[in-house]
Amino acid sequence: MSLPPGTHVIHDAIALPAPHDTVRARAVHRAEYPVVQADSVEEAVKHLRTVISDQRIALVTDGTVAALHGRELRHELHRQGVEATMTSIAPGEESKTMRTAERLLDWLADSRIRRRDLLVAFGGGVVIDTAGWVASVYMRGMPYVNLPTTLLAAVDAALGGKVAVDHPQAKNLIGAFHQPTAVVAATPWLSTLPARHVRAGLAEAVKKGVIASPALFDLIERDLPKILALDPATLHRLVHASATVKCALIDRDPYEEDLRRPLNFGHTIGHAVETVTGYGPVLHGEAVAFGMACAARISLARGWMTGTAHTRLLSVLRQAGLPCRREELPAPTGTEAVLAALDKIRLIRDGHLRFVLPVDIGVTAITDDVTDDEIRRALTWSPSPHSTQADTATIPARRGGETTAAA
Repeated sequence: MSLPPGTHVIHDAIALPAPHDTVRARAVHRAEYPVVQADSVEEAVKHLRTVISDQRIALVTDGTVAALHGRELRHELHRQGVEATMTSIAPGEESKTMRTAERLLDWLADSRIRRRDLLVAFGGGVVIDTAGWVASVYMRGMPYVNLPTTLLAAVDAALGGKVAVDHPQAKNLIGAFHQPTAVVAATPWLSTLPARHVRAGLAEAVKKGVIASPALFDLIERDLPKILALDPATLHRLVHASATVKCALIDRDPYEEDLRRPLNFGHTIGHAVETVTGYGPVLHGEAVAFGMACAARISLARGWMTGTAHTRLLSVLRQAGLPCRREELPAPTGTEAVLAALDKIRLIRDGHLRFVLPVDIGVTAITDDVTDDEIRRALTWSPSPHSTQADTATIPARRGGETTAAA
């Protein structure tokens, strides 16, 4: 048989089992991808080009990022020989919905983007989560790259392949695991962040320090003023260190087969707070900070968390300007409403509500026996005259007046 050049020939001879043998299917997938922190947009695009072959590029961002950084990125892409089709969504958690995802799917379907082309998510956690989920379902899954432009996205949301949109019943209820081809952050993109969004992103870095890296927590304690001042070298070090810690943690269980994960520290109550406040008035990092403070109080009351560790954690959160008490959240949050939202999360998670309780910096305990009374006391806690300095320090309550969206 004569075949034309370039024809791929496959020879196969699969044996048949005995009639009553059990047939087993196997599908094993493990991804590996570079996580890069660049010091310039030019350097970021150079790294991006290393994962682009002859693919068409579909770039998804939001209106704020497009206005701040879109022209510079597209100019640099063009200068380095990369052309991209771009669209944007409205900024804010309110856009992280099925309706937004459907619009993006329609946009891809109407374009010339193919299954093996590349979707680029250029923005914060909302853009990355939403575009990543769209990439996971479009043509049964297409490759995508994350270009995080917020501190929270750079240290957390862009890493790990957890992609989702929100549902009125629960945050991230509609989602998937779909690992990116690469994550490329650029320090200059963080330079335009409003202070509130810097604080919110820092909460996720603090979380990683508490659960897994005393060295990272020490770095944050020591360099907190420089971080809040957006010092480029300090931000580079923080993002690099935080990404290192998260990558080490997700490597142990990339698809959350074991639900006892310390990465959920602060998220049990934090997600409930976001749900009851309508996804938007309370930033994700603010909700996580409050959730961490509540979990620390539960652990301290049980006698599990050391007083020194509790003081250090609360002190860092307060010095960073993050909410540790319900009155400091940017939107009113009713105790019973949070408990009702936690009941919904409990149903979703097979009847179990797991709490990550800190014991010391770098030590956590995961338990499913936290009672509603313990949660209620943590939610309604107020400082007494004999509280520690970390507990009695105050920050402005209801900071929702800062409305500038993050890049």
